Amino acid sequence: MSVLLATAVLTALTAACGAAPDEPAAAAKAGADAKTATSAAAFGGVEGLVAAAEKEGELNVIALPPDWANYGEIIKAFEAKYPKIKIKSENPDASSSDEIAAVKSRKGQDRAPDVLDLGIAFARSGADEGLFAPYKVEAWDKIPAGQKDPEGRWYNDYGGYISIGCDARRIPVCPQTFADLLKPEYKGKVALNGNPTKSGSAFGGVYAAALANKGSFGDIQPGIDFFGQLKKSGNFIPVESTPATVEKGETPISIDWDYLNAGYADQFKDKGVDWKVAVPADGVYAQYYSQAINKDAPHPAAARLWMEFLYSTEGQNLWLKGYARPVLLPAMTADGTADNGLVAKLPKVEGTPAFPASAELDKAKATLAEKWDKALS
Repeated sequence: MSVLLATAVLTALTAACGAAPDEPAAAAKAGADAKTATSAAAFGGVEGLVAAAEKEGELNVIALPPDWANYGEIIKAFEAKYPKIKIKSENPDASSSDEIAAVKSRKGQDRAPDVLDLGIAFARSGADEGLFAPYKVEAWDKIPAGQKDPEGRWYNDYGGYISIGCDARRIPVCPQTFADLLKPEYKGKVALNGNPTKSGSAFGGVYAAALANKGSFGDIQPGIDFFGQLKKSGNFIPVESTPATVEKGETPISIDWDYLNAGYADQFKDKGVDWKVAVPADGVYAQYYSQAINKDAPHPAAARLWMEFLYSTEGQNLWLKGYARPVLLPAMTADGTADNGLVAKLPKVEGTPAFPASAELDKAKATLAEKWDKALS
């Protein structure tokens, strides 16, 4: 008798005769199996995964702002599709480093995050530390080789380009390049989305500035020097750019991902904010964010189902709706499943993006940790 058939017979007998004496042990084993499952095949397919996730009934997420790449709608769509699973969203404004800290500090706790959305440098370092569970989604083969860990410990999901957002109602002439940001008319106006030693978006902003100032993927120092110069001139302000600061005019120029800046243009157009978006030609830098499953996730089946949803056609198109470029867009364009109306709304960028190697990211992260605070002091 096959293992699956034997399991089905046992389930039927248990239902007919009442709970078996070793039911707690069986439940514990099912949880252990989910924790080690490396694909939906371990559950007998996606339907089996859904059943296991629904038994868990919950999914813990962290650092997912509703207005970031359309995560608000993505979470609602998941709960609508799987109403037996309740998403608990904690600390939506947390940084990538906060996510890693939560995985470590809450190990073994029911409130530990099940899944993570991380800047690529943090995804790679977290995998090296052994924090993530390997899992390959059904769409695994469609994810480009350079956008995933071969073992399945992390894989890129959505991304975009560093851009300059500007409130044209407050700034007569909006900057188009990093060089423009040094002009005296932008004194006290320029902000980043967080600290680059902790935030993936701010990290990307400094990397782009490096490329704009004769740096390279292997040399982020010119980007650090640029922001030091921007701070010295009084143009850079130590205020984290958020939707609230944009709406209030506290950060009228924000260096951030193009999908966030494009989203602000939509979000605040009826609130007196004329938000313009430019991808600086002198510092073109693209980056994807990565998904990972906590190796010690309290809801391991739900964590894996979340991944399957994100990399489904529905999930990928929901990111498109938030102006982000999903990692499966090339495959979806080829097979006709991408929403072409949403693709047409993406901020225009010339050329094909290049990405830093793992060693270059590690070096950049280390350089920032050592020199960022000193440069801005």
